[in-house]
Amino acid sequence: MAGDTYPTCSQYKPLLGASQLDTLRLKLHLGSHLAQFLRKELEERKGFTSSVGIGPSKLLSKLVGNLNKPKGQTTLMPPYVSDGVAPSNITNFIDEHPIERIPGVGFRLAQKIREFILQKPAETDNKLIYGPPKEKVLVKDVRLHPNMNVKGLEMLLGGPGAPRGIGEKIWDLIHGVDDTNVGKARGLPKQISIEDSYVRLDTFREVLKELRMLARSLVNRMHVDLLEDEPEHPSPNDADMTVIEPISESALQNKKRWLAHPKTLRLSTRPRPPPNPDGSRSRTFNRISRSAPMPNFLFNLTERVDVLAERLVTDVLVPLFRKLHPEKSRWNLSLINIAAMNIVDAASDGKGGMGRDISKMFKIQDNVLKQWKVQDRNRSPDIYAEEETEKEFTPVSETERTPSVTHRGSEDVLPQSQDSTVARGDDGWYSDGDTLGENSTFTCDTCGAKMPTFAMLAHSRWHLEE
Repeated sequence: MAGDTYPTCSQYKPLLGASQLDTLRLKLHLGSHLAQFLRKELEERKGFTSSVGIGPSKLLSKLVGNLNKPKGQTTLMPPYVSDGVAPSNITNFIDEHPIERIPGVGFRLAQKIREFILQKPAETDNKLIYGPPKEKVLVKDVRLHPNMNVKGLEMLLGGPGAPRGIGEKIWDLIHGVDDTNVGKARGLPKQISIEDSYVRLDTFREVLKELRMLARSLVNRMHVDLLEDEPEHPSPNDADMTVIEPISESALQNKKRWLAHPKTLRLSTRPRPPPNPDGSRSRTFNRISRSAPMPNFLFNLTERVDVLAERLVTDVLVPLFRKLHPEKSRWNLSLINIAAMNIVDAASDGKGGMGRDISKMFKIQDNVLKQWKVQDRNRSPDIYAEEETEKEFTPVSETERTPSVTHRGSEDVLPQSQDSTVARGDDGWYSDGDTLGENSTFTCDTCGAKMPTFAMLAHSRWHLEE
């Protein structure tokens, strides 16, 4: 087994001889070695370290992956079901986690569950914004509570705005049950959010300083996540593409294009409530927000990041902040967040793009239009057709000549079949009263197939392509 295990190998050793675990154990071995290989490749090629958890579900993999951070991996070993005497490794593992650490149990849900178990509000450190409560409530405290079950959780956590079946969902999570699938990674983020929290932020000078830092981080993140290199050179395997002039290596490295464009900029703050009469301060996670269209100047790739960030602050973020906090003082902020939202793919051939990428269309147009390319020739197409078929040219009289089926183009002449029954006038043209009825047929001289006259030209070309 690659990496660490829960429980440790020494604790798991008595179970290695169980035949019913052979298939599962093999899958876990393969998963752990694959995870180790991917971690090493990521570090060697990109320079990033990572931590991995291997388990029977997405929930348990997330939790077990936290045991040996940073730069480690852990596998949750079976048995995953209790044998009636000893609990399963899933239960032993998840029971020791605080309820708020379970993915899917947010702050508000954990607060309701904690207060129900303790029968009082949990004490917290008022100096910390995101600090944990002083009194922990573990998963086993919830799972083993006499009045806690699916119905009890539904009554406790349900209500207006709560998802349907929230009680059953949370009950499954604290028992390690999670049937959700692991989704594919999105190529581009849905939004880019930058924030910071503060013990006290109550002057405009400090706010302006923080806005500049956050704006600079946001622009840098947009450049990292939403830009790609766009070299001007065509692919070396494309022989039909012609390079007009060479491009320097530095120009190739600096050439960038936007993969997507955020359409909305949002500014959020979290004002700290005023102190209570006893001097304490209530804990709140409520935010207020204002949004504005993302300014176009932010997509300028010739300006420096500092210049763009400063203009973003003065032109957009400060006006938004004034709308959020029209009062000039008497506010105290515990958080500021700026986010680039409503990210839409740039021009591409995909369904999520804002349109076709016209630059790529021009680059590949020679290949796409190659089959319809017109070539200038000094001789009649009849001569080329006869040369291609390597047939000896035999002169015939004008009355005996039959238009060749090798003619191409809109000026093709329809050869008259021996079976054609369409009547023509003495001048060779159809009279106004003549119509092409069911008997107007053409018999192919090559294969003998019969078809309407209007289909003759396409049939003749089909023979040429054989």
